[in-house]
Amino acid sequence: MTTNPSIASLFAADRPLRSLEFFPPKNDDGVAALRATAEALHHIEWDFVSVTYGAGGSTRDMTAKVSAILKDDLGFTVMPHLTCVGHSRAELREHADELYRTGFRNIMTLRGDPPKGETTFSPAPDGLRYANELVTLLKDQHSDFCLGVAGYPEKHQEAISMEADLDNLKRKVDCGADFITTQLFFDNAIYYRFVEKCRAAGITVPIVPGIMPVLSLKQIKRIATLSGASLPDQLTRRLEVAAEDPAVVEIIGVDWALDQIRGLMANHAPGYHLYILNRARAALALAAGLAA
Repeated sequence: MTTNPSIASLFAADRPLRSLEFFPPKNDDGVAALRATAEALHHIEWDFVSVTYGAGGSTRDMTAKVSAILKDDLGFTVMPHLTCVGHSRAELREHADELYRTGFRNIMTLRGDPPKGETTFSPAPDGLRYANELVTLLKDQHSDFCLGVAGYPEKHQEAISMEADLDNLKRKVDCGADFITTQLFFDNAIYYRFVEKCRAAGITVPIVPGIMPVLSLKQIKRIATLSGASLPDQLTRRLEVAAEDPAVVEIIGVDWALDQIRGLMANHAPGYHLYILNRARAALALAAGLAA
């Protein structure tokens, strides 16, 4: 068993970090496929990877299994996600202790989405309602946890205003969050404006841009609708011309993401976080393009 370093210490090196996100599969065959994807990406020097956590804790065991494989078998620094959904305070503390005992020192700290079939969030009995409460619980449990939280450049869909959303984000940081990873976006100007607003609100922690290379027009429209992200007309037109040819769509998506990342690095973003949907080829293409 290995113990991961704190991601906060990596930011202290004052260089751009690169990271990516995996989501846990539903069965052991999926685990084998994910391992193959991770092995294909292993030769690239990722600073850390994250592993998502299903609504209501529906993938808790698989998240733990995948996180252990990535950390102990493949040597990644791993940041498991943890959400408030479906868990009491006691269960969250127990899970935090287990993560700490098994060598994890970084957690992506989220309220989480309502369980499938529900449209509003309801805390579990003796549970937590907001991500800032989870930040506080985790820091109280183990003060050396490094905690990431989510930021929404185009506003969380449940927030009544951008100002209210920034207040919520600052509350998470004030409770002990070490850095912010943004929801996906496709126009860098949106990220730059978001960072300016955060700084004006007194939020000083690193704000890592989250990038998703488009692999399907239908899929990205659905994801954008769910996340509240806007699709630039130029990108949409290119994808429509591709007419759902998977190879052409992937070329367009990777090219767009490459332009985004190059612009972000030129403007001194603290790194980038890739939402790759467990697809190795797009991440490899991005890494190759950035190495050119």
